[in-house]
Amino acid sequence: MNSVTYTESKHAPVGENAVSFPNSGIETRIATVASLFESRKQAAEAANVALSSLQRWIAGEGMPAFNSLALLASAVGVSLDWIASGRGEMYPAEGAPAQAKDDSIYAYVPLYDARISQGHGAWSDGARILTMLAFTKYSLQKKGLQASQLAAVRVDGDSNEPFLKDGDTVMVDLSRNTIQGEAFYVIRLDDLLYAKRLQRQIDGGVLVISANTAYPSVHVPTDRLERLQVVGRVVWSGGWMI
Repeated sequence: MNSVTYTESKHAPVGENAVSFPNSGIETRIATVASLFESRKQAAEAANVALSSLQRWIAGEGMPAFNSLALLASAVGVSLDWIASGRGEMYPAEGAPAQAKDDSIYAYVPLYDARISQGHGAWSDGARILTMLAFTKYSLQKKGLQASQLAAVRVDGDSNEPFLKDGDTVMVDLSRNTIQGEAFYVIRLDDLLYAKRLQRQIDGGVLVISANTAYPSVHVPTDRLERLQVVGRVVWSGGWMI
């Protein structure tokens, strides 16, 4: 096992599908719209594409066709211009479905620009809110989650591939800031943020585990646990994790 010192390399997209989006943030906006559906499969069906295609758009690995984006937007009453460029409002001033703007149905979770693996004195210090992700209140209640205790951030690096990819968005339950069984957590270790699986050890220490086996596990001994802060438990990444 390694000492607490830890670094990660950012995963650079390669291959013919590694296409950059011309409009910054479009992958996040597509993910936001996809979250309005009961599942990503349902969102893909609305866009008349395969689920794998939708997943590639959200990962920033391909550019959706105009008609597919239009179908996705119209299915939930979202502005096509907003998805494509980020300009204007998510919902048009007129014509948006009442359900889409009904606060009795939807709860909104802030997506911060604090990418995991960037340093912060506290996890959200200086981080601005990029957008609000919409989830049905029913889906959150079913999982025992409270919107006021949730935040979303993006993953940076390849240490958890293929489970979590560079640029993926994860939602964190900030109320679960202690280790409650082996699971994925967002942690702050030496002022850097990571999404890692944590495992308590018999000696009282904590094992920090990467899904990518190219990264060795890191053991944080009992006398150095003050360097490890659990920000919260990861509960969603395009699908529920609990």
